[in-house]
Amino acid sequence: MGTAFFFFIAIFSILYSLMYLWSSTTTKVNKGFISINNYILLFLIYGTVLIGFSAVYFILERGPHPILLEHTIPVEGSNYHIMELCLYFSAITLLSVGYGDIVPVGLGRWVAMIEALIGYTMPAAFVLQVFREER
Repeated sequence: MGTAFFFFIAIFSILYSLMYLWSSTTTKVNKGFISINNYILLFLIYGTVLIGFSAVYFILERGPHPILLEHTIPVEGSNYHIMELCLYFSAITLLSVGYGDIVPVGLGRWVAMIEALIGYTMPAAFVLQVFREER
């Protein structure tokens, strides 16, 4: 029950953060000004999504089949080491860097594709949210 519960919490936090991005009221900016509140909001949403996906990777990695390979070898080590690699892989995937030192396999490929798509579209969604016209 514990693993399923944490998996649900991770998925819920990711979805809630994305819904919050679209429904939140960002600080409207005047020409030539920036809002630190908007940067904090974007940082917190990215952080929540990043940690949520790293939890998903960690939970799936603890299952019967490996989902991440480090230099063509399944990820091994203590829970701390595996969580560190999952957090690193999540950040690299979400920010569309993709160094290639950790590679997803099996179900991990699908999760990584979804995370990369979200990471690629979040900045556009944020910009649209900041500059949308209120009616």
